[in-house]
Amino acid sequence: MRCQAILLLPSFSLSLAAQAQYHALLTTKSMTKSSPPPVERAFTLIELLVVIATIGILFGIAVPALNSAYERAKVTKDLSNLRQLGLAMQTYLNDKEQILPATTTWPGTAASPVLYPKYIATRKVFQSPFDKRVSSEATDGTPPVSYSINDNMYAASVGLSGNMLKVVSPASTFLMAPTYTGNPADTSSWAGTAGNAPDLPVGGAGETSGTHSSGRRINVLFCDLHTETLTFGPASTAGTFQDSTSNPLGLKHWDPTQ
Repeated sequence: MRCQAILLLPSFSLSLAAQAQYHALLTTKSMTKSSPPPVERAFTLIELLVVIATIGILFGIAVPALNSAYERAKVTKDLSNLRQLGLAMQTYLNDKEQILPATTTWPGTAASPVLYPKYIATRKVFQSPFDKRVSSEATDGTPPVSYSINDNMYAASVGLSGNMLKVVSPASTFLMAPTYTGNPADTSSWAGTAGNAPDLPVGGAGETSGTHSSGRRINVLFCDLHTETLTFGPASTAGTFQDSTSNPLGLKHWDPTQ
């Protein structure tokens, strides 16, 4: 009898373990079957319209702000170009007894050096960010040049003959500014090149609007090498870029003997 009891105990222990596993499987399966399926909720039409309207409002706010920031960056670059040209011109003048380089060819080429390449090593400085022509680092006379020298610096009627020492009011007299015809937003309005940069006509003749601020403003380099952003016009308003006749400001802006 003892042998039988000993033999039955292992069998009873195994049946309990198997039974426990069976019940565990049944419980898990029952729980899985009884769990409700997940519910996916879609956006309503009103919610979609609200999202679209919000995106539209944000876009309407962001675009003008980005455009304004982009224009301010171009204005800053334009002023920087004029300033660098002024510093290079001053160094050139120091070497040339204060006599300006020859009219229209003052930018220079590798074959006929003037400001380029001795005083300015890159063509980028000669091109305004408002000038949309394709830039070039060619060493000949083809790269775009957006700026030119005040025509009165060379005019025989004024009698300056390019001598900067004869400028009466350097802080009031224009030396250089963007030079184009018509609307500067049109690529065809810009014609200056390294080999032929026409002088800046008195009063900005031929220029119908400024380079920025919806055509209301333009940047200028003065003979004392400081730069300013001026109101473009009209010519009848004293102190504007186009004014060349008001006394004393308009005359001083354009006439180096005033």
